[in-house]
Amino acid sequence: MINSPFEPGQRRLLRRERFRAIPVRTLVPNVITLLALCAGLTAIRLAVEDRLEWALAAIVFAAMLDGIDGRVARMLKGTSRFGAELDSLADFVNFGVAPALILYLWGLHELKSAGWIAALVFAICAALRLARFNVMIEDPNRPAWAGNYFVGMPAPAGAITVLLPIYAQFLGVPHFDFVAPVAFLYTLGIAFLMVSRLPVFVLIVLFFALLISYPWEVLTIGTVIYLVTLPLGWLSYREALRKTAAASAAVSASVGNGAAGPAAVAPGTGQGSAPQPRVAADTPSPSERPTRLN
Repeated sequence: MINSPFEPGQRRLLRRERFRAIPVRTLVPNVITLLALCAGLTAIRLAVEDRLEWALAAIVFAAMLDGIDGRVARMLKGTSRFGAELDSLADFVNFGVAPALILYLWGLHELKSAGWIAALVFAICAALRLARFNVMIEDPNRPAWAGNYFVGMPAPAGAITVLLPIYAQFLGVPHFDFVAPVAFLYTLGIAFLMVSRLPVFVLIVLFFALLISYPWEVLTIGTVIYLVTLPLGWLSYREALRKTAAASAAVSASVGNGAAGPAAVAPGTGQGSAPQPRVAADTPSPSERPTRLN
């Protein structure tokens, strides 16, 4: 028989810490979030099976649960960092990935790579929107009234709004050939509305998506643009040299004028002391220079 290194009391303490009971007030909102995540994943399956009506119903159901879980957590005083992170991950699947795949399977696939790019950009924009929302909540300097306003379209609203072309089809609008291109532009427009304060990230994602889908076209256009901008860089460099030469000439002239006059000799320094060159007022000291951003 092998003796345990722990006493019976210590073993009970370890079991208690390992299997600590989870309060019901914390468990309930997380269960609601998981139900919403199940609805979003089920919407993807229903779209793959071409049951779009039920897929859209699952997205709407997930949006309703997303509006409930936070209120239940605050009502039960069961808010937690774990619940907040779980809610963000569920929102990304429910309102970023699922609507993008539904639109692609519905009609964007007719545009092939271009349709996939629109779905990809929408999902990425949803992720950026949720990340910005989490950062803004944790900002200690954020004023209290700012909580009453949205910065960009919320992810659930974006998911419901971006599915408008499918709603129109269910209302009897014919599926003409131009419907897919219009849905492509509409999807990109809603995606940009969600991240109206982060356009640079979206442009980077769009560039790499285009590069993967249309490599030779993007490389050709990018090379031509780079060659066109080379003269602009040379002109900017010549302008910087001109400004530097003008500033040096102004400093030299200022030092020469100071040495010629009687005021060049400071009292008590003697006749042989050399005049001290003056530094231009707009020249920052080494400690005041901005740090380089790599």
